[in-house]
Amino acid sequence: MSILIVTHEGASVRNILIRVATLATAAGAVVAPAVPATAAAAQDMSFRPLHYNINGYNWGGYAATGSGFTSVSASWTEPAATCESTNDLYAPWVGIDGYGTSTVEQTGVATDCSSGKPVDEPWYEMYPANPVYLSTSSYPVSSGDVITASVTYAGSSKYTLKLSDTTRGWSYSTSKTLSSAKRESAEVIIESPTGSYPNFGTLKFSSATVNGATLGSFSPVALDPSSNGTYEATTSALTSGTAFTETFLHE
Repeated sequence: MSILIVTHEGASVRNILIRVATLATAAGAVVAPAVPATAAAAQDMSFRPLHYNINGYNWGGYAATGSGFTSVSASWTEPAATCESTNDLYAPWVGIDGYGTSTVEQTGVATDCSSGKPVDEPWYEMYPANPVYLSTSSYPVSSGDVITASVTYAGSSKYTLKLSDTTRGWSYSTSKTLSSAKRESAEVIIESPTGSYPNFGTLKFSSATVNGATLGSFSPVALDPSSNGTYEATTSALTSGTAFTETFLHE
């Protein structure tokens, strides 16, 4: 079943096409301070809740909905992206909240094309606070690297956000407090804050869990990002409840 949700009225409306997920099988830490990264465009862009999906704040992936979410995690291999414009910007991430709520507690890796070539930047964000980008000299990421990300609720409005690059052997962890967070969703997502995806080919998420169980056990909502009715990427069915792919279609 497909539901077209128009998230704002007026010019330059961006739409998200949401379809109910079909759960299917394939056959039938080191803590360190973050410092600003050098790329300019990503620094000014927040990865926002779903209801901000206008003018390109669009999601693709899966969102588990309900209440009392305490953890989400997933792994992926960072794709080799091709920049089609300097406006291209996107990130795979995991997070709690954002689907129907006004906060997102999230971490992932952004690919920024503002310099004319793809720059991979690890980051975390406690939206509505600004994103924090890690030093790319201390925490480098390149295509082909295996990334694992997680967000865990630690009680008393505190969240632990972890990101690791197992290919390069680094791990980053930070704890942040957000009293307004409601813990009403948990997501494994790709997003382009500019509404302009670089050509990332195919990205595969794996080992996706929510509250320690498979993502699929929550009958999550599947999201396909689109711009003015044109799909920008497509989300596959879940495999074994823990894996799926995002395939680039249009910028």
